[in-house]
Amino acid sequence: MKSEVHVHEHVTVIELSGKVMGGPDATLFHGLVQENLGRGSRDFVIDLEHVDWVNSVGLGMLIAAQLTVQRAGGRIVLANVTNIESLLTITRLITVVETFDSQDQALAALQSGCKVI
Repeated sequence: MKSEVHVHEHVTVIELSGKVMGGPDATLFHGLVQENLGRGSRDFVIDLEHVDWVNSVGLGMLIAAQLTVQRAGGRIVLANVTNIESLLTITRLITVVETFDSQDQALAALQSGCKVI
């Protein structure tokens, strides 16, 4: 897994690519989330456009990040989930994680404070 971090106004965007399988990837990802929370970021977009594959540990990594951010008073959403949408549907995570078709839509929702129901 590779990652890139960008900040747009008050929203941190973490773009992931490759295979998300937990292990060292989970440690790196959790560190990115914690580092940006420490800098005052509360809202996050996790862009999965270039993710080829996610295993169960990788899903757990995303859910753990969501819980960490929520406990800090923030919000985490997923963008560009097309490649893993069936996995999110099968595991029913699609019902508990906000998803958007594009990074721009996710950013707009977080910047406006709107929540998808």
